[in-house]
Amino acid sequence: MMLLGSIANGQSLLKRIGESAKNKVENKIENKADEGVDAILDGKIGKKNKKDKTDKKDLEKAQVESAAVPQAEPQKIETGFAKSDFVPGDEVFFEDPVENEKVGEFPSRWEFLSGEECEIITLNGEQVIKLSGWYTQIAPLMDKADYLPEQFTIEFDVWSNDKYGSSNNDWILLSLYTEGYDDVVKVHLNPAYNEDSQNSDHAELSYDFVSPSGNMGSGKTPGETVEKQIKPNSWLKVQVSFNKRAFKYYVNGVRMVNLPNVMQPTRMKLVSISNCDEQDRFFIKNVRICKGAVPLYDRLMSDGKIITYAITFETGKADLKPESVIEINRVAKLMEENPGLEFEVQGHCDATGSDKVNDPLSQKRAEAIVAALVERGIASARLTAVGKGSHEPIASNSTDEGRAKNRRVEFVKK
Repeated sequence: MMLLGSIANGQSLLKRIGESAKNKVENKIENKADEGVDAILDGKIGKKNKKDKTDKKDLEKAQVESAAVPQAEPQKIETGFAKSDFVPGDEVFFEDPVENEKVGEFPSRWEFLSGEECEIITLNGEQVIKLSGWYTQIAPLMDKADYLPEQFTIEFDVWSNDKYGSSNNDWILLSLYTEGYDDVVKVHLNPAYNEDSQNSDHAELSYDFVSPSGNMGSGKTPGETVEKQIKPNSWLKVQVSFNKRAFKYYVNGVRMVNLPNVMQPTRMKLVSISNCDEQDRFFIKNVRICKGAVPLYDRLMSDGKIITYAITFETGKADLKPESVIEINRVAKLMEENPGLEFEVQGHCDATGSDKVNDPLSQKRAEAIVAALVERGIASARLTAVGKGSHEPIASNSTDEGRAKNRRVEFVKK
């Protein structure tokens, strides 16, 4: 009788365990598992596993915290470029890649005008210009004093730190000027942006200008407009266009300043305005000045091809930089408006590096451009990718400007 009772009790227990297990599975769906059944299913009948319970709570907490953390928005910056009305210049006449400079020395392509500190440093594995101090000014080293034409574009990258100094009064200033006017137009950009800050560490942008008649004006772009384009501890692309009288200033493809009537400048300089704290410094790279752009169709009709320097890639790779979207969209629009157009898309390199590297790289870059145009609805049959390597230079490879001209993309009409 005792044996039969034990068997009956065991069957009853198993039945209860089976029912509990069933409820356990159902309850797990709603994250309401019974702790006692957990112990049984884990082979620890009658023994609560506090560690498992703690681990489960920690996991749930981590999942909640993970969901609450704002995720990166890699497309935010690209969206700005995709909608940008910036038109890059056609011909590069100043470019400073900084790659071959000596670390710790003043950048050889620049003239020191005033201030405290400017040198080449290494940041995240690449060489850049460090500019710091109160009114440290540098200007491109050019053969003539007045070198900016009626139409031109300027581009450079500036590092967005999560904090600049203690006074929140630190600016990287782009100044366009001429004889008799220290600043025809100047734009102050404070790219500091600390998402976790409880004080006034926010990005800012303000500007001053002189009209052709000599009248002076000023303005400010709302901080929230600037901050939408800024990701802390990352590179910002600054772009400027000047067309006879019209001045525009962009951050990551989004227009921040639009002045229709500005005096013609003939020179430019970059200025650091900071209080000399350890964090008061700016990092600059990829400075490029070009003559103003001619409409794509006009270039195509006159030359039978479009040469562009506005489609750029990561160093040594076939990955398109976000700012390349601007020119790719322009070419796509041109092809949409002219359905009969067909292009051989050519990738060209300078003579830096060997043919063994340059030839396949230029081919992959041309293919990347074709793929980008196909993504925008252009039929692949209208495009052919050809890598030219460094075999067809259009300028000397012995100078930075010459190499800059040779690093290009050509859309040759078929």
